[in-house]
Amino acid sequence: MRKPVLTIFYQFNPWNSSIGGIQTLIKTFLKYAPTEFEVRLVGTGNEKFQLHPKWQTAEIAGREISFLPLFSLKNDNVRSLIPTTLKYTAALLGRCLSSDFMHFHRLEPSLAAWNWQGEKTLFIHNDIHTQMQTVGEKKAILWRRFPAAYFALESVLIRKFSQILSCNTDAIEFYQQRYPDLLNRVAYIKNSFDDEIFYPLSHLQRQAERRQLAIKLNLHEETRFILFAGRLHPQKDPLLLVRGFAVLNQPQTHLLIAGDGELATEIRGEIARLRLSDRVTMLGAIDMEELAKLHRICDVFVLCSAYEGLPLVVLEALASGTPVVTTICGETPKLLAADNGVVCKQRTPECVADALRQVILHPENYATASCVATAQPYSARTVIEDVYSKMLSRWKLAEHRVG
Repeated sequence: MRKPVLTIFYQFNPWNSSIGGIQTLIKTFLKYAPTEFEVRLVGTGNEKFQLHPKWQTAEIAGREISFLPLFSLKNDNVRSLIPTTLKYTAALLGRCLSSDFMHFHRLEPSLAAWNWQGEKTLFIHNDIHTQMQTVGEKKAILWRRFPAAYFALESVLIRKFSQILSCNTDAIEFYQQRYPDLLNRVAYIKNSFDDEIFYPLSHLQRQAERRQLAIKLNLHEETRFILFAGRLHPQKDPLLLVRGFAVLNQPQTHLLIAGDGELATEIRGEIARLRLSDRVTMLGAIDMEELAKLHRICDVFVLCSAYEGLPLVVLEALASGTPVVTTICGETPKLLAADNGVVCKQRTPECVADALRQVILHPENYATASCVATAQPYSARTVIEDVYSKMLSRWKLAEHRVG
């Protein structure tokens, strides 16, 4: 019997140390795909996967998939002069990759799929309205310079999608109001974390591994760790965190920055300017397993973004038993409670420092159990299996009608 085919489109290579919630979500969709589905990924090449006009068989997390790299991309954590999305879309033009289900995580590549047959789903990962209106650094997203052009393109392409899914309730409201005739196609989807990778330790294990990390970094054994993980891009505003950490000025605290991106050099310069070189460690891009270890032993995770959807990294931190400090961005402030995190009311270094101080000085107020309980409904095992189950039901119904 023929299997339904899902093709996922995104400009990354899942075997690289690629940073980002979209990449992590796609990897989870691949890992938890049921055997009833044939799963394909259209991505980018590297040394292992050279460019080839045909599908290549590959394995990720024990799951066999078909992989088609469109062009070579050495480091997708740092943007080039020509946007990667533009290169990716151009490489898709002229091809026909129709399948039963097609998942797009950016709008632009769907232009190449205009005449492709099958059910198309658009995943919207940020509050796009806030994203376009955010003032300040224009480098965060190229479309912010031409919002009218983006929405003109969107108004044409969006009607080709059977589903428009977002993890951000503000984005859902925005699209339902903007396209009232598509009201029934716009729906909420939970972001999800992999609970096989992100889970808490016992209190004693946590303290022991935290001390081991402190010793490894030549720090005092009682050092408390503050963690940031993500792309070093203007959207994530890691410079605000560095400045907030400088204001905190709390003895025996150390900031870990896991990630890479175009702001890396500027961040290093700011760390030096603020004389924080011995109190901040930049780890660069790390794999998911290493990130999970850090989540399990750090005292607090920090999100300073200007805009977001519901960041996977927040769910991963909470699932690991780690409280979260966040600016007002995306769904995270709605997710947190008084016993698992702190929301900064203002985007200032002083406000970030105050929030960090609350968690660092009063860890007893942020119980591991509360953090884990908040994340649990977002477990990938539950969320993604439900998505596939509904897809399979729709496919069987369509096949029955054809038959």
